[in-house]
Amino acid sequence: MLVSADTRKPRTLEELIGPELGARLDRLDVFSRKMLAGKLPGERRSKRRGRSVEFDDFRNYVPGDDLRHIDWNIYARFDRLFVKLFREDEDLSLTVAVDLSASMDAGDPNKAVFAARVAMALAYVGLVNQNRVSVAAFGVRGARGDAGLKHLAPVRGRTNLRRVSGFLLENLGAPGGEGANLDAALRAIGRMRNSRGIIVVLSDFLSREPFVRGLNALAGGEAGGRDAYCLHVLSPGELDPAREAERGLIGDLRLTDIETGRGTEVTVSPASISRYRAGLEKHNAMLRGACLSRGIAYFLVPSSTVVDQLVLGSLRRGGMLR
Repeated sequence: MLVSADTRKPRTLEELIGPELGARLDRLDVFSRKMLAGKLPGERRSKRRGRSVEFDDFRNYVPGDDLRHIDWNIYARFDRLFVKLFREDEDLSLTVAVDLSASMDAGDPNKAVFAARVAMALAYVGLVNQNRVSVAAFGVRGARGDAGLKHLAPVRGRTNLRRVSGFLLENLGAPGGEGANLDAALRAIGRMRNSRGIIVVLSDFLSREPFVRGLNALAGGEAGGRDAYCLHVLSPGELDPAREAERGLIGDLRLTDIETGRGTEVTVSPASISRYRAGLEKHNAMLRGACLSRGIAYFLVPSSTVVDQLVLGSLRRGGMLR
């Protein structure tokens, strides 16, 4: 892809997500495809049954059940023991991690800007519904360690919208780390304190090194304790280099890796583009298969996608939002 030197970065919450999108997001809530247990009292209707005051169902008594939950009226009628089940409320955590390495600060539309907007939209839904929300950025300049990770401690409530947007905007304004180790970044995200719950990673997943261990960490955690999503962000020019011909991506060229600074001589022709497409399809299929085999939901998302359509359409149909 070609770097877009004139990309204007958003500077305010309103530029990340406008009031019209915010109004539509107000009607949504995050939702897990799996049975998750929250750590704090919350406002969520859980999939699991607990001991609140709202009756849900009955089941047969088994030794060890609390005798206080036996329905004695049913016992008097049928001479069988049944235990009352109640619907339990719990909170839900949401972690959104955005790749802001140098390769993301490219494409038209810019991949990093698009990913930040999606991250803010998801964080918005979580915050206004009183869920615990963490945001992280990896591959950012100045971050320590191989992961290049910075993160904001868990917050909740609408009053923290500007705190979250401030974190994203600050790191979006200084992307282009030395090319964080993607495997290390995913493993670090999986170790985050708030990573139990729904966890979403937005990245172009461009890495010379394998990141299988990172995907394992992303999908791991306690049994049923995490619902992970990978949003694979690529620019239209990456998906189809033929679109870049008008910008000079044709013929004999010297291309420079935006992260390593290494250059290579290439000839861009219909034949080379065809080979590139085959390689990209193979890479994407590998990533999709690796995610799905680990229970991680996978979405290939062009950076030209309208955020409303992604959040209110694809992610809602995919089970993350309702």
